[in-house]
Amino acid sequence: MPQITLTARLTPSALDTRRGVVRLHPEVLDALGLEQWDGVRLTGSRVSAALAATGDGPPGVVLLDDVTMSNLGVTEGAEVVVAPAEVLPARSVVVAGSRLASVSLPPETVRLALIGKILTVGDAVSLLPQDLAPAPGSDLSAVRGKLSRAIGTTWTNELLTVTSSDPQGPVAVHPSTVVGWRDGARTGEQVAQLASGGEVVTEPAPAAVTTAPEPVAAPPPPPVTDLVGAREVADRLAEWFELAFRRPELLTRLGAAAQLGALLTGPEGVGKSTVVRSVAAAAGAEVIELAAPTLAALEPNAGTTRLSAAIGSASADQPTVLLITDLDALLPASNPPPVATVVVDTLRSAIRTPGLVIVATSAHPEAVDPRVRGVELLDRSLSIPLPDARTRTELLRVLLRDVPVESTVDFGEVAERTPGFVAADLVALRREAAVRAALRDKDAQTPTITSADLVGALETVRPTSMSTSDTLRTGGLTLDGVGDMAEVKQALTEAVLWPLRYPDSFARLGVAPPRGMLLYGPPGCGKTFLVRALAGTGKLNVLSVKGAELMDKWVGESERAVRELFRRAAEAAPALVFLDEVDALAPRRGQSADSGVADRVVAALLTELDGVEPRRDVVVLGATNRPELIDPALLRPGRLERLVYVPPPDVDARVAILRTAGKNTPFADDVDLPALAAELDGYSAADCAALVREAALTAMRESLEAEVVSAGHLATARDAVRASLDPGQLADLQAYADSR
Repeated sequence: MPQITLTARLTPSALDTRRGVVRLHPEVLDALGLEQWDGVRLTGSRVSAALAATGDGPPGVVLLDDVTMSNLGVTEGAEVVVAPAEVLPARSVVVAGSRLASVSLPPETVRLALIGKILTVGDAVSLLPQDLAPAPGSDLSAVRGKLSRAIGTTWTNELLTVTSSDPQGPVAVHPSTVVGWRDGARTGEQVAQLASGGEVVTEPAPAAVTTAPEPVAAPPPPPVTDLVGAREVADRLAEWFELAFRRPELLTRLGAAAQLGALLTGPEGVGKSTVVRSVAAAAGAEVIELAAPTLAALEPNAGTTRLSAAIGSASADQPTVLLITDLDALLPASNPPPVATVVVDTLRSAIRTPGLVIVATSAHPEAVDPRVRGVELLDRSLSIPLPDARTRTELLRVLLRDVPVESTVDFGEVAERTPGFVAADLVALRREAAVRAALRDKDAQTPTITSADLVGALETVRPTSMSTSDTLRTGGLTLDGVGDMAEVKQALTEAVLWPLRYPDSFARLGVAPPRGMLLYGPPGCGKTFLVRALAGTGKLNVLSVKGAELMDKWVGESERAVRELFRRAAEAAPALVFLDEVDALAPRRGQSADSGVADRVVAALLTELDGVEPRRDVVVLGATNRPELIDPALLRPGRLERLVYVPPPDVDARVAILRTAGKNTPFADDVDLPALAAELDGYSAADCAALVREAALTAMRESLEAEVVSAGHLATARDAVRASLDPGQLADLQAYADSR
């Protein structure tokens, strides 16, 4: 089936708003083999479906309305995969909505509003009729009148949720589709109002009418005892729930308000929402969950309406937890929208409701509107830390407890190979390992997951914290594979690997481990190569960035990029931050003519390296061939305190480099690599590798059937690949090294 990846943009057309229609360039429709008003399958953070129509946007863009964008879980600029969809006529559809809608609208009216739309279970859908390509015989004005009379002028903001459908998958509502409210009436049922007592009795439809299946219940949350790495947070949250739900009079007697609002923070995927659900289940409380990004994607009125409806649905007879996930998307700290004030006031009023507590989650607490953290709102805070190796071992045991796993699997070894993984990442690892085991043992009676499956899954599963980061590809390289450079390798091991591998030894001796080091030397002599080998040896998450990549002309953006880099490193710990060309990022202050941007970046970098918040399990490694240009404050103890000179390769090093570069190159018997290396004075490591490559190309120029590279080919290649090391620069670097 053809599919195309496009960039999501919010449709500027008011006619398309909330009607489940996406606009595609005519060329895209042709490439997908679609006609106008065919169904399309859309894949973002989740999968949905919609009607496709031609649009005026560029070929690489798909125009979405706000509801469709919310259903996909994406924002503007995100990538959406578009493919043709097989849309089946719906036999039945069950929806849920606000209390006002479910009481005021008969299912027949809901069906009239949904006719012609494509629905997917879990999607939100508006009551606005699909009038861009109306179904034959539909009376749109009558439908609008019924909706307006039943709900009032706010009917255009009303959103329903599709809870089940028959058949599953994208379906289209037709005049014969049975539409019903969840736990309520369905089309085809005859409602009779009894005169006595006013009780409503519903008579079922004839047996020929197919009723919708009951919605599938969400799986129960794990017990609190399985919350590995978050037990302390769960216990504290349970104590707060106990006071708010069972002992409010005790708080009142002690002069405290009998209400609870808390902000739960931690890296993405660490299990914040799971902790809240598990603790609420243990306390016998109902959980009403709202996704803040979804509310933020809606129109302001619709977002506040959905929030108010969720608060209003809380039962007065049962303790209730209002869980708002990813609060920073709805209430950002920078440039909060006008609707943020309304949301804050709504939450401030709701928290005074007896038996209702509000818990919000965020992976970026610094990005949350400060008003939310005010007194008597979300004035309490808990944080779930990143799992360490021991916690990851226990998480793997819990996740694979009910899975057939070979007895030889060493969970501790797998945990050591998953630095920076959170609970969600380990779940993805289990799923990928299960797929590999299933493909390997298709015909086995009892397939099992092996260590090879778990280790192989690491090739495709990356930690969430590294999903948007540039990482170094080690290619299996380790420090043992680096020839010569014994002093440099020892310095790297002591400054980078020891702090991450043996923190207890530093604590026992009462000293803080080094925070970072600087590699300097002439260009092409293997500084980046050494970092790759170091990452492969330590099995580290490496965040690699060129110094110039963090520079931005907009005020504050460069500093923000520095803070974001170190935040991602902390979430992926143990991690190595590799700053290549660090002289471009941290030049001497007061000597630039860029309106002070470089000076502010240096200040931000110094703060991150040696600020009031210590960086645990994060080591910074810089590389440069111009160390004299770096701001001296960056090179003092506590920052990039270890300076290691990477000299040009000597004869022995050049022999090792030639052998490594030519390990897959068949040399003729007349090739003497030690003799050749002795003649390559002034050649860098990159020059030696380029010499081998040029010799192979020379052999290919003579004959595409060439099987070996001869000494003559190497001699010819030397005429094309000359020594690149500058004697003057080498002398300056050696003098700098001697002065340090």
